[in-house]
Amino acid sequence: MNIALIGYGKMGKAIESIAIEKNHSIVLKIDIHNAAEFTTANLSKADVAIEFTGPHSAVANIKKCIDAGVPVVSGSTGWLKEWEEVKAYCEANNGTLIYASNYSIGVNLFFEINKQLAALMDAYPEYDITMKEVHHTEKKDAPSGTAITLAEQVLERVSRKKQWVNDTSSYHANELLIESERTDPAPGTHHVKYSSAIDDIEIIHTAHNRIGFAGGAVKAAEFAKNKRGIFGMKDVLGLS
Repeated sequence: MNIALIGYGKMGKAIESIAIEKNHSIVLKIDIHNAAEFTTANLSKADVAIEFTGPHSAVANIKKCIDAGVPVVSGSTGWLKEWEEVKAYCEANNGTLIYASNYSIGVNLFFEINKQLAALMDAYPEYDITMKEVHHTEKKDAPSGTAITLAEQVLERVSRKKQWVNDTSSYHANELLIESERTDPAPGTHHVKYSSAIDDIEIIHTAHNRIGFAGGAVKAAEFAKNKRGIFGMKDVLGLS
């Protein structure tokens, strides 16, 4: 399979390494130094594009891939306020988009555990719920996209929590606190904690490196080839 890498930072390089190990070819690598090469003609050489850039460039990058008729796997976070617009654009242009806040297989299994635990805990208001995410200092957004996904899963299932907040100085009982910490080295750790006067229940996912994220992104690209529509990691992993 021929892959275009849109974004060639640490994650892009990790994806490249795993893709080559799996006998795929990298036919295009785009970063800020060669943005002029991000053209429809160059994109057309690829079967799939994998886009890991940032919140300010992701939407335009995704649309450019859709315009070129190339399925796109996006791992950029911080842009989901524009999700409905991008979804409509993809559908109107018969495109292919896979989006996930985190492509790690372990994290996506963690998402499923989080949903089940939250559903159980809705009946026990004596437990407060808090979250914490720890990432490296180069992480551009806070809270992380993974933390937001976890929080939204909890909010959908726990009626006493109405919204998430990221301000540790002041929050109300009906708000779900997400604490963000930036330290090096830290590929990513996410905690979801239920605390009562009697006991605590906590689930934690800790990434040891970027290999899990990169491997999942390549797996998603393999899934996306020759498909049309909008998908997530639940589809890729058969968890739907």
